[in-house]
Amino acid sequence: MASEKEIKEIYENGMNILEDLTNNVQEIQEQVLEEILKSNAGTEYLSRFFPNGEADNQSFKTNVPIITYEDIKPYIDRIANGETSSILLAYRIIQFLLSTGTSGGQPKLIPMTAESFEKRMSDLLLSDLVTRKCFSGSDEGKSLYLYFIKPEMETPSGLKASFFTTFYFKTESFKNGLAKFFTSPIDTILCLDNKQSMFCQLLTGLLQRDEVVRFGSTFASVLARTIKFLEDYWRELCCNIRTGYISDWIIDPGCKNAMSLILTRPNPELADSIQQICEDKSWEGIIVKLWPNIKYIHCIITGSMSQYVSLLEFYGGGIPLVSPIYNSSESSFGINLKPLSKPFDVSYTFLPNTAYFEFLPVGKDGEGKTQETWTDDEPVDLANVKLGRYYEVVVTTLAGLYRYRVGDVLKVTGFRNKSPQFQFVERRNVVLSIDVDKTTEEDLSKAIMKAKLILEPLGIMLTTCSSYADTSLTPGRYVLFWELKMKGRNDLPKLDAKIMEQCCCIVEESFDFTYKSHRKGGAISALELRVVKHGTFDELMDFYVSKGVSVAQYKPPSCLKSEEAVKILNSGMVGKFFSPKTMF
Repeated sequence: MASEKEIKEIYENGMNILEDLTNNVQEIQEQVLEEILKSNAGTEYLSRFFPNGEADNQSFKTNVPIITYEDIKPYIDRIANGETSSILLAYRIIQFLLSTGTSGGQPKLIPMTAESFEKRMSDLLLSDLVTRKCFSGSDEGKSLYLYFIKPEMETPSGLKASFFTTFYFKTESFKNGLAKFFTSPIDTILCLDNKQSMFCQLLTGLLQRDEVVRFGSTFASVLARTIKFLEDYWRELCCNIRTGYISDWIIDPGCKNAMSLILTRPNPELADSIQQICEDKSWEGIIVKLWPNIKYIHCIITGSMSQYVSLLEFYGGGIPLVSPIYNSSESSFGINLKPLSKPFDVSYTFLPNTAYFEFLPVGKDGEGKTQETWTDDEPVDLANVKLGRYYEVVVTTLAGLYRYRVGDVLKVTGFRNKSPQFQFVERRNVVLSIDVDKTTEEDLSKAIMKAKLILEPLGIMLTTCSSYADTSLTPGRYVLFWELKMKGRNDLPKLDAKIMEQCCCIVEESFDFTYKSHRKGGAISALELRVVKHGTFDELMDFYVSKGVSVAQYKPPSCLKSEEAVKILNSGMVGKFFSPKTMF
């Protein structure tokens, strides 16, 4: 694991490292692939593609097929059940990472080695360095980052499986190094009860409010939930601060011990200050009011997280939103070298030393929609992608993934020296589908963004949303779930039927030609919008967490597949609206 000396070296020489990486993309990529083949060509999986034993870079591209998780799952399952990892890779697997994606309803198991962990850490540290250089004074003070873990699973082989955050926060490099820059004691992060963990982390953050210069979490969805939690518990937090005693329901030993070292005396003056801020009718800018020295909000806000941008802008009071890094359970990809970019302009510069990258060209139809499959063009190397083109990323790693389709569609937006910069467009496998129509995550997100614009002048905020394809009727229809609230209050807004129907129309009008033609021909019914009460999406998150998803890595599903999830949202419904029966 990264030592304190190695961490210091990255912070001291990070910009020179970045210049070297981005100026030598082709050479570094070829070296990475050579290293992977030198180590792993003799494994059971790869050796069958090199019958003559000649495993060079060109024969790899010619002989090894592009795959999905299902193709490599039998090998991973064999390792998880006790066979040697050498059937897939030469390096020792230290544990499996759980992917937020699933296979057959179960989380995917992604091998992780010490080497692959080091590469991830290097990218995280470089990203942090770039961000801090953009904000003077951010090197001083502490980070109020809300992080959570889930229990580890143990496979029959004895290898553990967990989400990356769970593994990372238990490493010595975090405990003995980076943890000292956080307001949250390590025992509050490692608490398995998310409610106790959240309460204690917020309490320690409020007790150190003048020292906090960075506020964030892994994903924007976690910060949205944090604000909701703060709305529900600020009075109790103030009571703890005022009396100097922790609430009786905090029973986790680690949390109790950690809080006993921080909550050492009554502080009525601090409690009064926080109470005065939280009693304000409007919570606009509440984050910067509670933590006045914050320089930026740090979390992933691209992809499905973009739905939280307006909410964080409102509660953040104009503090910059920084989306620092693009990674997944499979690999680290790139970092944001322009932290001050507007949320919808964020691009990530790929770092050529983390893995070997290829790109499947993705065509665009006349209305700018990504096509279902890639074009007949051959995969393109990282150094040869073209500005303005769309690609699906394919990754090869030291940890046993070979020409693996991640499923993300990206757009080339520029270059840092010779290294391409990509904007996340959509996750390929997230679609609403009725008969021959398929509406992607990108299409749906853009349509909802247009529709919610008519709500904003009315003081109404769309806080969270999801969707599903209702095929219980003939013809089927797309159904949207929206959670709405008044700005600065949890009050449910008065729902004007005409306004809500207009939202439905705007969404449908934003969809592509195929949808409109089927809608006009009666093959798809009018779109339905179901508004749910405040807190309903928290219940949905609790449901997924109960099924094993980590709070820190939870991503609200853009498209629901689970009947149980649909039932949860339906249980909170307070109104439903439809587009006109005939349109277009």
